Amino acid sequence: MEKFGKLLREGVGVQDVIAPESLEVDFNHLQVGDRYFRTLFVSGYPRFVSANWLAPIINFDRSLDIAFFYYPASSQEVLLNLRRKIAEMEATITSDTERGRVVDPAVRAALEDAHTLQEYLTKGMERFFRLSFYITIPADSLAELDRITSEVLGILGSLMITAKKATLRMEAAFKSTIPTGKDRLYVTRNMDTTSLATTFPFISSELTANKGVLYGINEHNGSLVVFDRFSLENANAVIFGKSGSGKSFLAKLEVMRSLMFDGEVIVIDPEEEYRPLCEALGGQYISFSMNASSKINPFDLGGVGKTTEDRLGSKILSLHRLFRIIFGELDGGTEAVLDKALMSVYRMRGITPDPTTQMNEAPLMEDLYKVLLGMEEREAQALAERMERYIKGSLAGIFDQRSTIDIQSRLTVFSTKNLEDKLRPVAMYIILDFIWNRVRGDLKKRFLVVDEAWYLMRYKDSAEFLYSIAKRARKYYLGLTTITQDTGDFLSSGFGKAIIDNSSIAILMKQHPAAIDQVGEVFYLSEGEKRRLLSGGVGEGLFFAGSNHVAIRVVASEEEHQLITTKPEELLKMREEKKWK
Repeated sequence: MEKFGKLLREGVGVQDVIAPESLEVDFNHLQVGDRYFRTLFVSGYPRFVSANWLAPIINFDRSLDIAFFYYPASSQEVLLNLRRKIAEMEATITSDTERGRVVDPAVRAALEDAHTLQEYLTKGMERFFRLSFYITIPADSLAELDRITSEVLGILGSLMITAKKATLRMEAAFKSTIPTGKDRLYVTRNMDTTSLATTFPFISSELTANKGVLYGINEHNGSLVVFDRFSLENANAVIFGKSGSGKSFLAKLEVMRSLMFDGEVIVIDPEEEYRPLCEALGGQYISFSMNASSKINPFDLGGVGKTTEDRLGSKILSLHRLFRIIFGELDGGTEAVLDKALMSVYRMRGITPDPTTQMNEAPLMEDLYKVLLGMEEREAQALAERMERYIKGSLAGIFDQRSTIDIQSRLTVFSTKNLEDKLRPVAMYIILDFIWNRVRGDLKKRFLVVDEAWYLMRYKDSAEFLYSIAKRARKYYLGLTTITQDTGDFLSSGFGKAIIDNSSIAILMKQHPAAIDQVGEVFYLSEGEKRRLLSGGVGEGLFFAGSNHVAIRVVASEEEHQLITTKPEELLKMREEKKWK
């Protein structure tokens, strides 16, 4: 700025300061400094146009300068010209007919259009305009300019648009596309209001917001797919894809980038995939196993501070779901006995529907076991026998201890990898219930990521609980991310479809052929989009935000990639490199 001011003080004009070093005008191109430019003007248009007809040019993968000029025309003058033109075309058709010649189809079509336009103008349904349409192509070399020009002309030709180089008028054409608002070529075409409306505003397959997390690259036009989930109607998202398609990679990338903003992220991780990321970011990693010190008491009411909400009723309903997951479906008599025992075990601890009593120490599963043993009903004895394994048997110590967890970090990961497959759905449900109680008791911006959600969708009660969280998450400032590789099973469940309906964002990665028809039906995919999901590479898919969607390619920096990759060959290579260092 100081140098610029000095030049002005010395009497050098602004134009001299900002002017390029050289300018060369050739008969079919322009050279400004070391850049080359060529301008095309459009002289012919298709007979019919629709919304988004210019999308191939707007989304061209090179920068283009496009200029439109609109000139209102007098309707009376246009009607006079139309009458004369109609008379000429009718005379031509009559003459050809009398001489036995075949009438030119183009003349007949033009006559039909002229009659229709005449009727609309007379009734005041349309107005008339003149349109100028110019495209300036920049390039770094003359060879590149010729190549891009050929590509642009090819695209315009496929749209039935006739474009020509502004030969010998290249300077005036170039000046018509710079932001001065002056049309120096004035190559116009008549258009009615309806046709003109399709040229403005530009319609592009761009899908982005002004702020938020970068999800990837829009493969239609190379733009960025950026979204803040909390700016949508709800902050929920679903990610579907077959194993190895890049689902967890994308989820971890979103977790990492979300932490740059305000909020807390909680992850349920069945395969210990998030551990390197959690440790690198200083998060809290909690692993569940037989001998681990981390415990959650499923009987906890989840109180965080004082509350006037009665949590006992919802907790008992939650425990009914839990025992149905553990033991399978229970008959009506067994459910009634279990409900009676649950009420008794809380009453023994002085906990009643009165919210003031619900800060008391919660009972344990062992307490319920003892209550059931003391009841006379046959169903109570049967339940106690089935529960004994978790109190005194091989599974003792996992779900019958006091809670030892206190979430203190902005990133918390719960891992269930070290549990048997049979116990994972139980553990995931207990963790989910623990998190949900915390979310309801302490209002804060949060993301909850449930990876491998098919574990929960296998059971009606856990699937229903996950759906209830998706439905109510918005009220508690929570964004739920549901990830699964068993897309077919997820979509077959009524709760699965309901979770999708309550998610503003959906991301589809590469799909298995057996599930593609079902996915296509739920998301209304075209045949081309189905083929993309079947043949796409790792990290490629479709990104849905509301009713709009684009093809997306997930990208990460080298540093991000090293933290979140799960490819065995890459992990081994990084370990070897670390070892030699």
